[in-house]
Amino acid sequence: MRDRLTARLAEMGSAPDYPRLVQEVLGIRGARPELARRLVEQALVVEDRHESWRRVGERICRDAPAAPGVYVLRDAEGRAIYVGKAVNLHRRLRSRFADRRWLDLHPAMARVAYAECHTVGSEIEALLREAIFIRELQPAANVQIGAPALRTRAIPRALLRDVVVLVPSVDAECVEIVSARVDGDVAIHRTRRDASGIEAAAASLTVFFGESARYEGPVHRLSPIVFSWLAGRGSAATRFDPHDGIDLSPRLEALLKDKALFAERLITL
Repeated sequence: MRDRLTARLAEMGSAPDYPRLVQEVLGIRGARPELARRLVEQALVVEDRHESWRRVGERICRDAPAAPGVYVLRDAEGRAIYVGKAVNLHRRLRSRFADRRWLDLHPAMARVAYAECHTVGSEIEALLREAIFIRELQPAANVQIGAPALRTRAIPRALLRDVVVLVPSVDAECVEIVSARVDGDVAIHRTRRDASGIEAAAASLTVFFGESARYEGPVHRLSPIVFSWLAGRGSAATRFDPHDGIDLSPRLEALLKDKALFAERLITL
């Protein structure tokens, strides 16, 4: 449209016939000259923004990895515009910037200048990190909702207990330990599969579940997300009860040495 408008303006010279122009290019009949002029100017501005948005999208998609993860779209000043998760970041972002999206685009999305991509190793990590980013960044184009609540989710009572879940890490040499308490708190801790950091991991879990006030790592009120996932797509995930009386260090070490630890649930979202 922009090319057609500029070409017809050039043909009309110094005294454009704006009513005729909006009828021919914009399909609007009967517009008075002043209104027609404003419509042409607005159309040119919108098309300029469209072209800029399209170029930004091409660059973002070109750089995005074909891997699972979470993405943050930001404007030129670094403000978060949108946070999302994807099985394949490259494919999802191509969909986000597909030309058909322009007509229904959230106004804030037209200001996107670049993307941050954070790859992850599991679906539950993607779900949690997306929720963490949305809460921390308050992106303009996300639907802002309150903290997840257990009462709004269909979770079997048997699952509503403190739990430790082991999931793949984006680092093949490591494992992500997701700890969730029924009071709402969640922590994510990465440890090496060679068990070199097992004592620190066990000590961290002991404090998180036993003396939570002393826990020094980041904590997020997101446990309903973990329990919902375990009740559905995460039903085969490796997990255990941290209060069953078995010492955490040898239990973790045995699990980490198991070559089939994630055989039922490879890195999929």
